Amino acid sequence: MGMIGSLQPVYSLAGFAVGVLVGLTGVGGGSLMTPLLILLFGIHPATAVGTDLLFAATTKTAGSLVHGFSRTIDWSVVRRLAAGSVPMAVLTMCVLSYLDINSVVARDLITAFLAVALFLTAVVLVFRKWIIARYSDRISSLGSERIATVTVVMGGVLGVLVTLTSVGAGAIGVTALILLYPKLSTSRIVGTDIVHAVPLTFAAGIGHWLLGSTDISLFVSLILGSIPGILIGSYLAVRVPERALRIVLAVTLTLVATKLSFDVHPSSFSSLAFARVTGTH
Repeated sequence: MGMIGSLQPVYSLAGFAVGVLVGLTGVGGGSLMTPLLILLFGIHPATAVGTDLLFAATTKTAGSLVHGFSRTIDWSVVRRLAAGSVPMAVLTMCVLSYLDINSVVARDLITAFLAVALFLTAVVLVFRKWIIARYSDRISSLGSERIATVTVVMGGVLGVLVTLTSVGAGAIGVTALILLYPKLSTSRIVGTDIVHAVPLTFAAGIGHWLLGSTDISLFVSLILGSIPGILIGSYLAVRVPERALRIVLAVTLTLVATKLSFDVHPSSFSSLAFARVTGTH
């Protein structure tokens, strides 16, 4: 994609704002950055997702190093998640390539999945404790082999979501791991989720790069703004009421998801179905 040019400071400012919110709430940057790029700056959904995936891969790698030194990673869980997520990321990129990632159908598919992912993230932000209390006993009664299988399947779901939207490896992934592995400490849950996100976001990000749906200039601008933002947000996190922030963020994500859902044109999917039937795709 083309270079951003004189607007780079604006994107760095956006990266800074998202970085502060990530540091304050721990919510994955994709649920904030991707809709911001699409709705505020008018960037094509595929380019917003592809660029944010490279952004996430870079920041998650840095976070993984910290958790590696702290030994707060459960590698067996990482392997299970990756066994499902990476193949599904590759398969999802193949589907996007078949549809033509710059087509109206691909744009609407990404937008629709993004709206769903944001709704799910908003629900998790507000009702995480209730969800865990409601379903933890039921899931803990499963045997170790079934837990392992469910983890791989969960990884596959995250692989599709993250590849299409760059959302899912944060609040949704952490909540799923808490339910599946209640004996793991919070630090190991977070560390495991971050480390798993590295191969997933790299695989999906490289796929988007190969299809031309990334903007390196935009990526650099976001990184330059987000690093100081995350540091400041992390510093302020203990000084700001987290519950209030999560509710405000959940309401914002719900409104954004609603706006995105109105941007989807169902006719584009019916056109694809017609093309498949008639062989004109």
